[in-house]
Amino acid sequence: MTLIKSISGIRGTIGGKAGDNLTPRDVVEFTAAFGCWLLENGAAPKVVIGRDGRISGPMVSQLVSSTLAGLGIDVVDLGPSTTPTVEMAVPAEKAGAGIIITASHNPENWNALKFLNHKGEFISQADGEALLRLLDSGNISFAEVGRLGAYQRGEGYIQYHLEKILSLPYVDASLVRRQGYKVVVDCINSTGSLALPPLLEALGCEAILLNGEPNGRFAHNPEPLPQHLQELCRAVTREQAALGVAVDPDVDRLALVCEDGSLFGEEYTLVAVADYILQQQPGNTVSNLSSTRALRDVTRRHGGQYFASAVGEVNVVEKMKEVNAVIGGEGNGGVIVPGLHYGRDALAGLAIFLTHLAQSGQAASKLRQAYPDYYMVKDKVALRPEIDVDLLLEELEKRFSGEDYSTIDGLKIDFENGWAHLRKSNTEPIIRIYSESDSPEAAQQLADEMKSAMEEILGQEA
Repeated sequence: MTLIKSISGIRGTIGGKAGDNLTPRDVVEFTAAFGCWLLENGAAPKVVIGRDGRISGPMVSQLVSSTLAGLGIDVVDLGPSTTPTVEMAVPAEKAGAGIIITASHNPENWNALKFLNHKGEFISQADGEALLRLLDSGNISFAEVGRLGAYQRGEGYIQYHLEKILSLPYVDASLVRRQGYKVVVDCINSTGSLALPPLLEALGCEAILLNGEPNGRFAHNPEPLPQHLQELCRAVTREQAALGVAVDPDVDRLALVCEDGSLFGEEYTLVAVADYILQQQPGNTVSNLSSTRALRDVTRRHGGQYFASAVGEVNVVEKMKEVNAVIGGEGNGGVIVPGLHYGRDALAGLAIFLTHLAQSGQAASKLRQAYPDYYMVKDKVALRPEIDVDLLLEELEKRFSGEDYSTIDGLKIDFENGWAHLRKSNTEPIIRIYSESDSPEAAQQLADEMKSAMEEILGQEA
């Protein structure tokens, strides 16, 4: 059982002892600290909340709403929704902040609180650190009975979100409608089933749903990785569909399956969307250090500059604003479209991709062939409590000091034939190891080399 407190929020497994897991007491304490932080900073005393389809969602949502009301903060509750929808609802409601109740790709026994500022963007590192200090201080004061916050349901925001997507200059709904695409969608039994069907209907697509009940009983591991998408791949070929679509439980990550049942590759979701946007609006792009080099290659092909940020959506967004990027995101299928909002959005990514596919006049597998072929390995090493991660990475840095490397986020080493990136996860007790090269074997060899080096260093320390 696990509880992780970080600058981006609190995440953990449901049940168990307070302080060790995500229990009602932990939810109330963290929500109260966030509410007090909001009031201390003079923001509007209104918070928009929404949740994915998890079984624990209603319980956690009620705790969050009641705690905010106890602080004198009004609550606009979207109920079952998507992360990007909540992000867009915050400024639409002129709220001071937002809370998304979702553990993203984690299994169904997890849940989390993710905190947004008044722009509907994830709070900054400085704000997160201030929030943690307030939580530790315990200096929290609740409102008197005459000053309690009000509660209301926020209706129609998924439709609002979809209308904004359809009005983007990069989305040509009439062009997509003429294709009459058949699309198989794996909604993982979460809130994608509330948003994807109406989007596809508006685009004139025939949607075939897999796992389409938002009951939180995930039909398989909810992270949209290749090993979890085999049912979707089989369904695409069986239904003779033009495309397969998989999202995570809160609908901010998008993975695609080609018409022949092959994986488009979650790293290439952003690459394909960026390729289309750069054709319409040349400019700069941003992804994080763990994302494929293919985005850099496509950006340069269109005359733009590519920039890398530290891992984490807030870091990508900060870099995008700094370099005025026209598109950005993360290689995990996260697409961020500045003209819509600064947050990963699987719905926007899908609408733009379908427009790109329709304009190309090609099958998805053929479109995929237009992009550079890189192969990535995503591995991890479990952390034992006694491991000093910072010291371990410092020793690795010394070992590979002859290579081109970066330490802005963990350790990324650029080799002649590829790269490897090692960093401590913000959401799980693991070290993530990403590697990429021009063949699967070479990428795996780089990952194995990193794991061997870590094992050797840890063995020497022991």
